[in-house]
Amino acid sequence: MKVLILAGGTGTRLAEETVIKPKPMLEIGTKPILWHIMKIYDTYGFDEFVILLGYKGYLIKEYFANYFLHLSDVTINLKDNSITYHKKSKESWKITLIDTGLNAMTGSRIKYAKEFIDDDYFLLTYGDGLANIDMDEQLKFHKSHYGIMTMTAVQPDGRFGTFEHEVNSTKVTQFTEKPRGEGSWINGGFFVCNTEIFEYIDDGDQTIFEQQPMQNLAKDGQLHVFYHHGFWKCMDTMKDKNDLNFLWNNNSAPWKIWK
Repeated sequence: MKVLILAGGTGTRLAEETVIKPKPMLEIGTKPILWHIMKIYDTYGFDEFVILLGYKGYLIKEYFANYFLHLSDVTINLKDNSITYHKKSKESWKITLIDTGLNAMTGSRIKYAKEFIDDDYFLLTYGDGLANIDMDEQLKFHKSHYGIMTMTAVQPDGRFGTFEHEVNSTKVTQFTEKPRGEGSWINGGFFVCNTEIFEYIDDGDQTIFEQQPMQNLAKDGQLHVFYHHGFWKCMDTMKDKNDLNFLWNNNSAPWKIWK
């Protein structure tokens, strides 16, 4: 089963770094966040990826084309122009990289991948979110409801801390950390889709997946929600990136479910 990853946006809210590289190539620890996402799927046996490129997509192509070079110790012999790899770091991944254009919207990028899907289902996510979702349970749930798409719902961390006070009093009794989700659920960006979903996406470059296609799926009763109560975080800002790096560098990254 293929995993589609949207990796074509410009990441304007991280412009201090995305001016030189695409957002999915921003590093958590020493690896791009894209690598972390792929490792999550690979843990569940999903190792065939279709990466939908756009902004500075050639850098993602270069990274995987030279994967051994990036992650292995090497001896370079300039006399005969040979390279010997030591401590090779390898994955079992098969990766298709599609240039879907600089200005294409998310739905349009997804439709460009249609010819590369050879199963009744495919998995879909964005190139900037990490989670410890149980992919096996998500897929099992999707197959149980017979709808066209399953969307994972998450509760993000709240923006502000709260406090408690005595009843009928202005006296504060304690402060509480930012309440998770603040009672709301949002689109977590991890999807399971049937190939019928392509019928909901118009041709051309201007279809935003999160608008008309998803709205029509909901209208037709074809969109179901898989509730994820565990870790989830999207790297939208430099603070998000720093938070993810803190977790990784302190060996407390909840999305690291591989050995």
